[in-house]
Amino acid sequence: MILDIYGTIIFLHVVSAVLSIGPLFILMPIIKRLRGVETEIEKVYLSIINVIIRAVMHAGHVLVFTGVLLIILGPWPWYTSWVVMTLAVMLLSAVFLAKGFTFVLRRFHDPKQDKNAILNSLNRTSWIYIGLMLIMLWLMVQKPMFW
Repeated sequence: MILDIYGTIIFLHVVSAVLSIGPLFILMPIIKRLRGVETEIEKVYLSIINVIIRAVMHAGHVLVFTGVLLIILGPWPWYTSWVVMTLAVMLLSAVFLAKGFTFVLRRFHDPKQDKNAILNSLNRTSWIYIGLMLIMLWLMVQKPMFW
């Protein structure tokens, strides 16, 4: 019974990991198409970006919750080096997601701001966040021992 629950939690954890990184790759072509479009089309693209960011954020919540359950139920203690490093990168990415995307998207409607610079920042933020997520994925799969 416990193994079935543990296996289900692992499955949910993997699915939430995919959902917390996969949609970000959709942002790249949207950001590219957002350059120089009319205001109405711009609103549509921005709402798609907001949906993607919300989906990534909620998938991240499931990822954290299932990760905590896996640590509680699994064989690894909290002080294992790969767990500590994963938590550190996760906290960094959570702050980065909140500041990097939300702040940038809020500035987009300010007429004083350069939209191309904002889109460049949004593109860079997306790639950095993807990089952080890939580091976490590597830590969770490889489980390296640093100490």
